[in-house]
Amino acid sequence: MLSTTKKTKVIKSVGVHATDTGSPEVQIALLTSKIEELAKHLKKHDKDRHSRRGLLAMVADRQTHLKYLEKKHPKRYSEITKKLELKK
Repeated sequence: MLSTTKKTKVIKSVGVHATDTGSPEVQIALLTSKIEELAKHLKKHDKDRHSRRGLLAMVADRQTHLKYLEKKHPKRYSEITKKLELKK
């Protein structure tokens, strides 16, 4: 789970405007940070199948957001992938 302070840092670093919480960039960035935290958890607890299923769902959700952004706004897509260091 992301703490409130981490969430606000992510939103401020990626947000399009000051009160942005729902843009694809913010959603992708939040999912990426959740995925990273859950991956750390799964390295310790490799038999936690329920969390692994949640991780796969988050990865699929992030991929859906990335495809949408790539189709509708290619420039914003390239910026967010560079900023978050995501590879296609």
